[in-house]
Amino acid sequence: MVDAKKGVVSGKNLEHIKKSLLERKKELEDQLADLYQMKGVMGEVQDAGDQAQSLSLETLKISLQDNEMAEYNMIGQALRMIEDGTYGMCIECGQPIAERRLKSYPNATRCLICQEGIEDGRREG
Repeated sequence: MVDAKKGVVSGKNLEHIKKSLLERKKELEDQLADLYQMKGVMGEVQDAGDQAQSLSLETLKISLQDNEMAEYNMIGQALRMIEDGTYGMCIECGQPIAERRLKSYPNATRCLICQEGIEDGRREG
């Protein structure tokens, strides 16, 4: 439940969100470790076909790593915000983030309006 004065999630909801974030953080750590270990396997290239396949797999691996690291960093930021009492507040406008948004996207750091503004700016720019 979002406290209208503070804009932070409290009580059982906050504990549930924190648990969810920690579980996802662990999943990402495991996935990143697996991707890192794939490097040794992909280094054993023999012919041109294998090299092309290896390059494609390496490109995919880098893309996955980038996406997972970005999510991992966002989760870390959300966990820090829980610890310092600012979780649930938009980092752009300072207004409360809707509880519905936090339930579906617990590492959200912006309210929907500010997030859409950021995304619209990226599309236009």
